[in-house]
Amino acid sequence: MSECGGGERGLTLGRHQVWPPVVLAPMAGITNVGFRQLCREQGGGIYVCEMITTVALVERNPKTLRMIAFGDTEKPRSLQLYGTDPETTAAAVRIVVERDLADHIDLNFGCPVPKVTRRGGGAALPWRRRLFARLVRAAVDAAAPAGVPVTVKMRKGIDDDHLTYVEAGLAAQEAGVAWVALHGRTAAQRYSGTADWDAIATLKQALDVPVLGNGDIWEADDALRMVAHTGADGVVVGRGCLGRPWLFADLEAAFAGRPDRRLPSLGEVTRTMRRHAELLVDQFTVGARNPARGERDGCTDFRKHVAWYLKGFPVGGELRRSLAMIESLAELDDLLGKLDPEVGFPAETLGQPRGRTNSPGKVFLPAGWLADRDIDTAPEGAELADSGG
Repeated sequence: MSECGGGERGLTLGRHQVWPPVVLAPMAGITNVGFRQLCREQGGGIYVCEMITTVALVERNPKTLRMIAFGDTEKPRSLQLYGTDPETTAAAVRIVVERDLADHIDLNFGCPVPKVTRRGGGAALPWRRRLFARLVRAAVDAAAPAGVPVTVKMRKGIDDDHLTYVEAGLAAQEAGVAWVALHGRTAAQRYSGTADWDAIATLKQALDVPVLGNGDIWEADDALRMVAHTGADGVVVGRGCLGRPWLFADLEAAFAGRPDRRLPSLGEVTRTMRRHAELLVDQFTVGARNPARGERDGCTDFRKHVAWYLKGFPVGGELRRSLAMIESLAELDDLLGKLDPEVGFPAETLGQPRGRTNSPGKVFLPAGWLADRDIDTAPEGAELADSGG
């Protein structure tokens, strides 16, 4: 197998074998230590922490440093970096390498939110092709001495009139990345419509390094269909696992050729909810001066997941609201005890979108961004100081 190969045997990522060929996409406020552990308990793959900005890491921002946290058994440790300046990105990668903060670095070129694109970052950056190539090469070169693999995640382009994914994929390959992941939407689409799997197939045909597909993987069988349709070497899963961490068990079964898929009863879902909340409380309690505050913070962090877990189940609005306001595990236990554990899984929700859905919209860009593709420096003030997205 090559340095980073794909196919039926999974993926090779530097010194690490990845099976099944599944990657959890970083999601702000979601993919923290507790959530990643919950997902890893379901099945194998790569589980990426929340996005870290290069400037915040270089400046040793305390919040950012706390976000770079991994479980004791979490291998490989995967970290996504966001940056717009090659020198700052290289400096951030050197910190990761020298302090042994992660085993794998993914570069974010897929974020479509206005606060990112209006600075020339995320999904807007590959349009400046020379800047993109410089940034990726700077990261790869800084990581190379320690053998830390670098990957890239990107979108098709800014909009249908400004597509960049093939050219950017070739530049990333030339720079020495281990793989390229493509979300089959433009920045203008945001999270609307359907993902363009044909674009993933086009990129796969264009590159020699592995290509991973992202977009509209709501069920494990969607992953198999994507791979069959595109020839992709693996898949990246984001919104599909919200409130459904057992999706990773289904994905492992699917890639192993097994037909079993989980349709948990409400009782099984409540046990998963309790486990999730417990892991978050553990995360927030570690190192906390006040354990009670840690429990409250963990429960507060859990609240956003309640609606996703209970989607489609016959649970009354008042009980849902109470669950979304918990402050302790005891309170959670009391409320979960009011649910009927025998209620079956709502099969009608299978294949439905989860998490963020919105309409296409204008992509906000820096002034003159589209005029010259060969400028190789980032706009002034382009760096984001806040990690997490």
